[in-house]
Amino acid sequence: MREELLGPKVENVAVAVVKQIDENNNTNYYTYLVNLRDDIMEGIIITSCGYGENVNTGEKVQTSTLRHCIELLLPNEAAKIEPIMEEVFGLTNEYWVSFWVNDVMYDKKFLFLPETIQDKNMKKIPQLGVNGVIIQ
Repeated sequence: MREELLGPKVENVAVAVVKQIDENNNTNYYTYLVNLRDDIMEGIIITSCGYGENVNTGEKVQTSTLRHCIELLLPNEAAKIEPIMEEVFGLTNEYWVSFWVNDVMYDKKFLFLPETIQDKNMKKIPQLGVNGVIIQ
């Protein structure tokens, strides 16, 4: 494949799954897009889906594909993408992120592999002020 068809390398962009406790003491999980770049990301499009296998039956499982749009994300800022249910943590959760910076389009696939979204893998995410699992 020709080098120019691969597009520019995406650096300093992350997707995070964070755990938050609401006012009724319920645990909720949300995904965020985190801009660790020094420039503004614009025209952001994100698709998300989950896929894998049911461990009990061996049956293939796939969630619906969801699409999200974020107009812009400033440097060192984060934006909520969507809530995520614990029931899909056993699947591969895919987030495909496309965005523009200075008239150049970037895109990258972020994968949360099965069972990686766990308390033992969570660390403090400064841009959000909470613990989560982050992939760059």
